[in-house]
Amino acid sequence: MDSNKRPESMARITTTELANAFIDEQVALVREQVGDKKVLLALSGGVDSSVVAALLIKAIGKQLVCVHVNHGLMRKGESENVIEVFQNGLDANLIYVDATDRFLDKLVDVADPETKRKIIGNEFVYLFAEEARKLADDVDFLAQGTIYPDIIESKGVKAHHNVGGLPEDLHFGLVEPIKLLYKDEVRVVGRALGLPSEMVDRQPFPGPGLGVRCLGAITRDRLHALREADAILREEFDKSGLSSHVWQYFIAVPDMKSVGVRDGKRYEGWPAIIRAVNTTDAMTATIEEIPYTVLNTITARITAEVEGINRVLYDLTPKPTGTIEWE
Repeated sequence: MDSNKRPESMARITTTELANAFIDEQVALVREQVGDKKVLLALSGGVDSSVVAALLIKAIGKQLVCVHVNHGLMRKGESENVIEVFQNGLDANLIYVDATDRFLDKLVDVADPETKRKIIGNEFVYLFAEEARKLADDVDFLAQGTIYPDIIESKGVKAHHNVGGLPEDLHFGLVEPIKLLYKDEVRVVGRALGLPSEMVDRQPFPGPGLGVRCLGAITRDRLHALREADAILREEFDKSGLSSHVWQYFIAVPDMKSVGVRDGKRYEGWPAIIRAVNTTDAMTATIEEIPYTVLNTITARITAEVEGINRVLYDLTPKPTGTIEWE
């Protein structure tokens, strides 16, 4: 049977009881697969990698080595939050790597979305191999937060950094305990593992990070503008209560400029595009209606506070026809 195909007989994980049964099964499978070896996990701090971390800690304890890579494509304050929650709060065995220049240098002038994803995915794997060699004990396995929609979309829609971008010379065995789950099921499992709600219920963040939201070839100035605009969006969603019932919301900034006016003078800038969607399984998505007063506040703040942005747009396209991310 194809290990990447979800069995038709597999029940949807909707209750704590089903989640506990899944956890027990995966703990046994991981222990059988890993034995006494060490496992390296890319810990972004997102829902998927956090649930994998908690599950693997339950299964193999200190054999798990978590690595958080700041690839320069994180949201504002993201890496600092990961260190605070996992290292200081959960006492994880965490290695922090600032690889901003390494990633951004490789992405210079790369505009094709698939190429960007593969470069980011490959660099992740190469970097993890380097980190593994630095450890006193050999690391034989790489854990990943692959979920079922990643596998499905990688077959015909778009490559995912943790599925389609792995190089052929990968020498790690893969540990992917949640690869047959949909996103809503991952959250149920996370709650059953005892993870805090602010971690389990946080909105998804793609592996390539802002790299797939800084559309086209990434430049550091446009990436900075995107990061600042996205932080404002998240602030205002928190203030208005939208963050508690919108599944995913973010800013995308394309590689194009339009004419605007600032301080009475001609001002060319990029547009900031708001995307806010609701979904249960990430295979389809509907558009969240944002009150005009909130949109107006977000627009006023971004255009006044973020250098390089002169327009704010609102994406009304559901999935399908649009994917949740722009790239």
